[in-house]
Amino acid sequence: MVMELAAYAGLFFSALIAATILPMQSEAILVGLLLTGEHSTVALLLTASIGNTLGGAVNWLLGRGIERFRGRRWFPVKTAQLEKAQRWYRRYGKWSLLFSWLPIGGDALTVVAGVLREPLPTFLLLVFIGKAARYAVLAWVTLRWV
Repeated sequence: MVMELAAYAGLFFSALIAATILPMQSEAILVGLLLTGEHSTVALLLTASIGNTLGGAVNWLLGRGIERFRGRRWFPVKTAQLEKAQRWYRRYGKWSLLFSWLPIGGDALTVVAGVLREPLPTFLLLVFIGKAARYAVLAWVTLRWV
């Protein structure tokens, strides 16, 4: 029971951190846990999706106060990335959050959603859908090849 809880907690926190502006990968952990066959696929997908969505919410919160830090050397999101994400977000609106799972630009989209004051409930729903779909495809591919 403790090991199972540790597996889910590890997946949750790796997914949460992976969705922030900090570098981390959660996909390998999900694939590894799926391959053991010891855990519920649905529970693993929900755990990873919720953790990744909450990590995106951390970025959304950062975006709410980013303007005062923009352009500082230590800030982890480059100005060019942020401007590109803002253009994308202004062009496609809240629906661009369905692509917050993208490895390049996805984190910036979640920050921009905070900058542009996307309502949190809408943000959470769209980010969850996008991230859950990505993990579901990864799980399907993983389990199909086993």
